[in-house]
Amino acid sequence: MRLTRYEQETIINFNAGDQTATLYTRDPAIMRKIDALVIEFPDIYKCIGETDIDKTYEMPKSAVSYRKPRKISNDTRKKMRQRMRKINGT
Repeated sequence: MRLTRYEQETIINFNAGDQTATLYTRDPAIMRKIDALVIEFPDIYKCIGETDIDKTYEMPKSAVSYRKPRKISNDTRKKMRQRMRKINGT
């Protein structure tokens, strides 16, 4: 069954009383990423359920991350652009 982009949802659920988070997804890209983590870190990430179109994972709540956007000054951005041009030979 093929899902629309809208139907490919991901839901992360946890509460203050538990130390684990549950991640439910229908997004194949997210499934591939979390499946790789399940293989590499089986003591941390666990697949606890799956069907043909979705998977449910369990992980420590500490594995859920919130990051602020990275701010780059115009000067730094210009230097990075010059470095990439040098690397790419253009």
